[in-house]
Amino acid sequence: MSRARSLTTIFAWPLALFLLGLAGLVIALTGDGWRDAAAWAALAAPLVAVAAAMRLRRR
Repeated sequence: MSRARSLTTIFAWPLALFLLGLAGLVIALTGDGWRDAAAWAALAAPLVAVAAAMRLRRR
C-alpha cells in the first residue's frame, strides 16, 4: 500500500510551474529585449516538465 502524502508534497511542482508561467506572462507584458528571452524560457518550463514526465513514465 502506498504511503499517504501531504498536500504540500502533492501540489509543490504544479504550484511552482504555475508561478513560473505567471511570471513569464508578466515579464512578457512588461518589456522587450532580455525580458522576451526570460519570458520564453519561463513559458517553456511547463512544456519541458511535461516532456520529462512523459519520458520517465515510458521507462
